[in-house]
Amino acid sequence: MKSMTVWLSLIVLLLGCSPRAIDYDQVGAHDKLIIRFSHVTGEETPKGLAAKRFKEIVETRSDGKIEVQVFPNSTLFSDKEELKALKRGEIQLIAPATSKVSPLVPEALLFDLPYLFHNQDDVWKIADGPIGEELNQLLEKQGYKMLAVWDNGFKQLTNNRHPIERPEDFKDLSFRIMPSKVLAKQFESVGSTSMVLAFDELYTALEQGHVDGEENTVSNIYSKKLYLTQKYMTKSDHGYLGYFVLTQKEFWEAIPPEQRELLEQALVEVTEWERNLALDIDIKEYEALKAIQGLEIYELSEEEKQQWREAFYLTYEWFASQTQDEIIKGFITEIFEEGTSSKDK
Repeated sequence: MKSMTVWLSLIVLLLGCSPRAIDYDQVGAHDKLIIRFSHVTGEETPKGLAAKRFKEIVETRSDGKIEVQVFPNSTLFSDKEELKALKRGEIQLIAPATSKVSPLVPEALLFDLPYLFHNQDDVWKIADGPIGEELNQLLEKQGYKMLAVWDNGFKQLTNNRHPIERPEDFKDLSFRIMPSKVLAKQFESVGSTSMVLAFDELYTALEQGHVDGEENTVSNIYSKKLYLTQKYMTKSDHGYLGYFVLTQKEFWEAIPPEQRELLEQALVEVTEWERNLALDIDIKEYEALKAIQGLEIYELSEEEKQQWREAFYLTYEWFASQTQDEIIKGFITEIFEEGTSSKDK
């Protein structure tokens, strides 16, 4: 009887306190661990495909002792709900956009700074280096643990009013954004307004004209058919969209070491695979977008991108003034000073 009590306690510890996180029909005598992975994008996006690959690897290598249940397209929780659901133990893995973590850890806004990164290699050096580790430490203080950073590429602009080619073309337009003060400052700096909306509300908001436009990656624009609601797209590569793969710290540390090592190794492999996949999908689906009738696309030149970067520079100044973490503040101050000196030349 005592061993049964210990076993039941272990189930509760591993799967959280909520009944929604426990599938009793599948918990047997061989310590089966069930992990619910909730995300908000489509199954064929880089994140959706990576979640499925993670499931396949883990279930195969664990000989069925670990089951990963994947819930895409906000079918379980919306992006407004998933962080709280993870904290409550109702799910065990999520992969929110970096912006959506900023209410907990404002330093995550770093990833939203316009034209901070020139390419994906720049992103991965930050994500996998001391800055990424510092962000993980800050998340752990909030009860979360960052297991990986997945990629979705650079953001483009769409709108339904007119082409956006120069900074002055932003004036008086409204854009949907994720919950990010940096993104709000970005649009404010060029005379636009912004509105925070959940991803699953975006299509309807564009369709009904609640906002004029939005910023997103090629894969999200294509997979969610946002182009059906928008006439104009600017290939700007102005911002980055990545995802923090998060779990609950207490849950992760309670997993037996052998199983935890298997999960961590699977995440390393899937992360490398996902980042390469994101690049491939971006190229393929951008070609598909260019072929769509009724969508007018303008590609910024390198000189035009520099003009946009300078127009957005108040965003850097604001972020540098708000950041308290010494490691991240030092990094941003260096970037800001380099940019300022280059403008003065």
